[in-house]
Amino acid sequence: MQPASAIDIQSAVSLLTKTPQLLETLLADLPGGLFDWKPKPDRWSISEVLAHLAALEQVYGERVRRILAEDSPPLAKYDLEGAKARGEYSRGSAGENLAHFTRTRRSALAMLTHLPAPAGARTAIHSELGTITLAHLLHEWASHDLGHLRQIAELYRAYAFYPNSGPFMKYSNPQP
Repeated sequence: MQPASAIDIQSAVSLLTKTPQLLETLLADLPGGLFDWKPKPDRWSISEVLAHLAALEQVYGERVRRILAEDSPPLAKYDLEGAKARGEYSRGSAGENLAHFTRTRRSALAMLTHLPAPAGARTAIHSELGTITLAHLLHEWASHDLGHLRQIAELYRAYAFYPNSGPFMKYSNPQP
C-alpha cells in the first residue's frame, strides 16, 4: 500500500466527475420494466441501486467535509443492513433517485475539484478500519461507483440481452 501522501487523489476525483454521465448514458435506453426487475428476491433492482448511490452520496460528502474541517474526526461504519431494513432503497423511482444522486454529486464535486494534493493525507478514524486518509476515502468512493456501474450493466445484460443470445448463452454467465 502506498503512503497516503503518494496517492493521486485527482484520478479518483476524475472518475467521480464522470459517473453521473456514465449512469445517464447507460440508463437512457433501458426497457421500462428493467428498472424494478430483480434477478432474485434478495438482489437489488436498478432503482434500488440508484437509491443506494443517492444515499451514499450524502455519507461520502459528509465524511469529506468532516475530514477537511476537523483533525482526525471519528467516522462511524455505514449501516447498510439498517438502511435496507428501513426500506431506504425502495423509495422513489429510478428517475428520482438518479436526479437526487446527480444533484448531490454536483455539490460534492464543487468541493472536490479544487482540493490540493496534500489534502489527500488528511486523516479520520473509522470505527471499524482505524486510521484512514482522505485519499483512501476518495479511492473507495470511486471504487464504489465502478462497482455499482458494473452491477447496473450486469442487470441490463441479464434482462435485455442474455435471454436472447441463443447458443451464445454458453459463453456468458451474467452475475447481476
